[in-house]
Amino acid sequence: MLLTDQHCHSVVVADLGMDAFASLLTESDRLPAPGTSPFDSALGLAVRRWCPPALDLPEHTGPEEYLARRAELGPVEATRRLLAEAGLAHCLVDTGLTTAIGRPLLPLPEFAAATGAQVREVVRLESVATGVDSDAHGWPDAVREALDTACAVAGAVAVKSVLAYRHGLAVPAERPARTEVVKAAGRWLSGPRERLTDPVLLHHLLWTALESGLPLQLHTGFGDPDLRLHQADPSLLVDFIRAAEPSGVPLVLLHGYPYHRQAAWLAQAFPQVYADIGLAVSYTGTRATAVLGEVLELAPFGKLLFSTDAYGLPELFLVGAAQYRHSLDRLLGAWQADGACSAADAERLTRLVSADNARRLYRL
Repeated sequence: MLLTDQHCHSVVVADLGMDAFASLLTESDRLPAPGTSPFDSALGLAVRRWCPPALDLPEHTGPEEYLARRAELGPVEATRRLLAEAGLAHCLVDTGLTTAIGRPLLPLPEFAAATGAQVREVVRLESVATGVDSDAHGWPDAVREALDTACAVAGAVAVKSVLAYRHGLAVPAERPARTEVVKAAGRWLSGPRERLTDPVLLHHLLWTALESGLPLQLHTGFGDPDLRLHQADPSLLVDFIRAAEPSGVPLVLLHGYPYHRQAAWLAQAFPQVYADIGLAVSYTGTRATAVLGEVLELAPFGKLLFSTDAYGLPELFLVGAAQYRHSLDRLLGAWQADGACSAADAERLTRLVSADNARRLYRL
């Protein structure tokens, strides 16, 4: 079946050499250690397993031969083939990132044409706030207006926060007082304004997002070295989740790994919380089946969402989709063999996680 990718980014369409390609096979933004390569990883193996057949090569083709064939086809044709093979019906694209390895990401209309999917936008809160031009006293209202405008212009289906990167997920239960927000805005506006890291302003953005009524996606779990991993544990959000509960706004916990079990518990405990399995399924290789099983230990089947979190490389869409399908089939096959569920149960669970939950949540 066609999948709904509920969180992803656009891709680079360019001839990529070994170093540039390999740099997008890791969450690190550093050069690899001497004598090592990101291809020598669970994700690197997954790329060599799932992607070569889309380019008329056998599975497990080596990196040099694979990149040579990619260059022979050209970046446009290779991108088209890889994205088409992923089998995606919808892609919800976080537009907070506009470049990868110094190259522009494909604009959304061209990305939609390449995927053959319906593409909808997810607006990043911190990007909107950084672009607001206002004095300190007017900043809270200006941010709300800017977010409303950005969502309306984009026809956004959700908003997203990267709070985990900027300060961590230990959000207080109380909304920041307006006087605190104005003071913090004054400090922010008098500085270089390159990166929003003030916790008062970041927490204010979350409450502003709740007022939009759109689902709020939150990065949790692992990412690049800018992150302090222990501060990205989704269980740190408990106070905010409780305080936000009366709003009824869905909170989508992205990625999660290695805290995916905490995300699953939150999805079970709180009606408005949903758990995403993106990124982890791609990066954990053959262990993806185990990771899916650990999420499904607690997460209600109607609260789990598929995504790739693909970024930069079209290969990551295909790897995320293919490895998800393969791993879920293995997991549910084992459940059926053990008598834990029927074939009809397995089929329904697959439909829910693969597409139906996201269609319902984002009103696609």
